[in-house]
Amino acid sequence: MGMTRRAVLGGSAALAAGALTAGCDSGSGAKSDGSKQKVSYLTSFGALGREGYAYVALAKGYFDQAGLDVTIKPGTGTGNNLKLIAAGKVDFSPCDFTGTLIQISKEKLPVTAVAAIHERSMSAIMALAGDGIADPKDLEGRTVADGAGSTNQTMFPVYAKLAGIDPKKVKWVNFPPPQLASVLAAKKVDAIGQFVVGQPLVEQAAKGKKAVVLPYSTYLRDLYSNTVFTSEKLAKEKPDLVKKFTGALLKGLEYSVTHPDEAAQIFVKYQPTQNVKESAAELRLMAPYVKSAGGAPYGALDDKRVARSIAILQGAGAIAPGLTPEKVASFSLAP
Repeated sequence: MGMTRRAVLGGSAALAAGALTAGCDSGSGAKSDGSKQKVSYLTSFGALGREGYAYVALAKGYFDQAGLDVTIKPGTGTGNNLKLIAAGKVDFSPCDFTGTLIQISKEKLPVTAVAAIHERSMSAIMALAGDGIADPKDLEGRTVADGAGSTNQTMFPVYAKLAGIDPKKVKWVNFPPPQLASVLAAKKVDAIGQFVVGQPLVEQAAKGKKAVVLPYSTYLRDLYSNTVFTSEKLAKEKPDLVKKFTGALLKGLEYSVTHPDEAAQIFVKYQPTQNVKESAAELRLMAPYVKSAGGAPYGALDDKRVARSIAILQGAGAIAPGLTPEKVASFSLAP
């Protein structure tokens, strides 16, 4: 199943190792054995079932067929992943597009989007059924937990404005992301920030109690979610490498959402601390967010949608004027 190929194994231990050593394996197209080009890749965050498509691309030989020697390590979230890309310490990572727009607006990082993983935002607020939260208005006066600096928290004022609620009436508290489901199940908070694909994990922690999911995409329809980013330098100097990598990765993505049970089994061979059933459930939930409307290929980026996303965030005061689609995405490299 390709266990000798280059993936870093082990859940939380690998996450810590990835954060510490991600800068050591950046290939940026360097030859590894005279025939294959080395490439380093960070998952969006950790090693959860929703990230399984990269491991599927590895196990199915899609990277090999593209002439790539790919090392996969668990990422630590959009903010950190982007900084590693900008510094040239890692080649590719899927980062939340909205969170990236906000960060680029503040820090002017030299990164660029080259393919979409999720064609719609997967950000959401989750509560448990019977706890009094059924729609966005019910969040007022409540406490919501998420990781410090999370995309869900960063985007919430924009979501709240469009949903017709006062974001100042919602209290946010910070917990490490791995603790969020258990914190909600223990009723230490009223709700948590979570990607929609986290529903099986939340319900498992709550011992089968149903989750109430309030997706941001109900109101923020134009926003992409995770999008593959690379450095401006790599995109400019090695466009063929970028296309080879994203092509292979997207083959893994398409296979994973089409064959979620097999994909989950492959993923758990690389990450044995994870659960096959929950990983498959995440991939099933992810499928509608991956597929493009109108028959566009997997990974497509639309400059008009990016422009609308920028306009939404500028209108909400989340980013300053001046950002343009061409400053955040390389459309010529996208599918």
